[in-house]
Amino acid sequence: MMKKILLSALCSLMASTGMAQIADSLALLGEVVITGTRNVTDVRHLPMTVTVIDREMLSEQHQTSVLPTIMKEVPGLFVTSRSMMGYGVSTGAAGGINMRGITGGAGQLMVLIDGHPQYQGIYGHPISDSYQTLMAERVEVLRGPASVLYGSNAMGGVVNIVTRFPQVHEGSTTNVTLGAGSYGTVQAEASNRIRSGKFSSTLAGQYNRTDNHRPRMGFEQYGGYMKLGYDLNDHWNAYIDANLTHFNASYPGSTDKPMFDADQWITRGVVSAFLENHYGRTNGALSVYSNFGRHKIDDGTTDPTKPTARYFRSKDALTGVSWYQSAQLFEGNRLTVGIDYQHIYGNAYYTSKETGEVLDTPNKQSGKSYRNEIAGYVDFRQDLLSWLTVDVGARVDHHSITGTELVPQAGLVVRPIRTGEIKAMASKGFRNPTMREMYLYPPSNTDLEPERLWNYELSWRHRMNARFTYGANLFYIKGDNMIQTMQVDGKPRNVNTGEIENWGFEVEMKYYVGRYFAIRANSAYLHMKNKIVAAPESTAYVGIDFHKDKWRATLGLQEIENLYTAVGATETKESFYLLDASVTYALTDNISLWARGENLLAQKYEINLGYPMPRATFMGGISVNF
Repeated sequence: MMKKILLSALCSLMASTGMAQIADSLALLGEVVITGTRNVTDVRHLPMTVTVIDREMLSEQHQTSVLPTIMKEVPGLFVTSRSMMGYGVSTGAAGGINMRGITGGAGQLMVLIDGHPQYQGIYGHPISDSYQTLMAERVEVLRGPASVLYGSNAMGGVVNIVTRFPQVHEGSTTNVTLGAGSYGTVQAEASNRIRSGKFSSTLAGQYNRTDNHRPRMGFEQYGGYMKLGYDLNDHWNAYIDANLTHFNASYPGSTDKPMFDADQWITRGVVSAFLENHYGRTNGALSVYSNFGRHKIDDGTTDPTKPTARYFRSKDALTGVSWYQSAQLFEGNRLTVGIDYQHIYGNAYYTSKETGEVLDTPNKQSGKSYRNEIAGYVDFRQDLLSWLTVDVGARVDHHSITGTELVPQAGLVVRPIRTGEIKAMASKGFRNPTMREMYLYPPSNTDLEPERLWNYELSWRHRMNARFTYGANLFYIKGDNMIQTMQVDGKPRNVNTGEIENWGFEVEMKYYVGRYFAIRANSAYLHMKNKIVAAPESTAYVGIDFHKDKWRATLGLQEIENLYTAVGATETKESFYLLDASVTYALTDNISLWARGENLLAQKYEINLGYPMPRATFMGGISVNF
């Protein structure tokens, strides 16, 4: 199996080189991140595991969403799919993000945009069709709980989309990318970036559509992104940004239960404003933001002669204020303190298709909820010696319904050599129950408590030289109070009864072969005491990048083994290989041609049970810069 080959190769490389042979004169640059600490920090001094996918890698794969790329590049992370393009929402939807057996579909894993939480205010899960490549400068993925900094829903980790940086040089840059391919798929994107003195702007828009590979599975999306920035002086800058996307999706049902007229009309948006300060020994930011959505869904019918008479509608918003300040109090120290406030609103109801009036539905099928959350946190990091860093942090989080939660974490970084570090981390994560779980539909229960878990992690990362870097980590997760639907007095009811006990390991490496080639590889193994859907037991990925003159190409092979598509009384698993490729050719200084192929081995497989994935698919297009 591919993961065994990868592990064997890594072990051989580590054994044959030897740490004693590493020269002190190697000029190695650290990787800078913000997700694990709020302020810009060298990842070598953080006890948590963070993976960074930069703009170049995101754009070279020619994907409209960031999720397919991060699934390949982050060991232990898996994203569900059901079609060539579009994830959808509601019954049968894909786009579920799973990390180490902790699922974003249950709201246990958080997506951030510039450090701000992004999830549906009623159901608590990410809306995956919102996370578009056009707005991303890079994506930082923190594996393991991040609840100290980001609160509820970050119990399994976070995916932080860092939006486009201002253009450095004066002037204007415009890019237009067009593509078309299998199943009537079209993707189009245009962006413009301007720098004029202290002012900067980024504007981008997109349109995507496809028929997909099954009847009644069409998808159409359009949206835009804007970011305006101004440097007030050498120490202060401000910017505002907004992202709005609307998509129409059709749900075909599973192959054994086809659906008709199951259509969705979804609008999601994000607006935010930042005021940042940057001084020699301190920096921080004050921000306000709102993540909102409007959903209209036809539940559809199995009998096309009997259409439904109503639409499900919902409105939600997560509005917040966030402040943090980070300071170096003395040599080797970094203290970060912050306050977060969130107002979470959700309103679910049905309307008549004929009249548009709001319907009085029984059995708690409609509802409205307002929840508030306020928290303060502190993170203290200290370099005690040249080879040792200690990090401790805590958050006190008060929810207007579930009460107060104390969230601690602690970690060590030991650097036995200048080019490598051992990291040890213990951290708590939690998730407050959602509006749906507490108030909506018959299983609802107003007495629910937060879910809680502890994650313990040990990792090693080594930059052997300027060409070769590898890392490995072990983790153990223990959680209780998980919310599950059980039979209580003969009726379904949401109760805090579930448990999580997962352990596993992850390895990754990158090796530059000569001037033109680079190899990226990662592998992960997951053992779950209690199996869940959409969590593969093992994954492996090997990617080969080629850059020379006018050519840029990537070839990637991913193995998915023992992916659970059903658990419980009937357990089903899938195992498959996916071979993908992309190539770009610079026709002129301003015009490039590109092509992308997915599932080139034409594998027959399912990720969502009853939703076969397409065989080999192809896209091709043109990109123009001026």
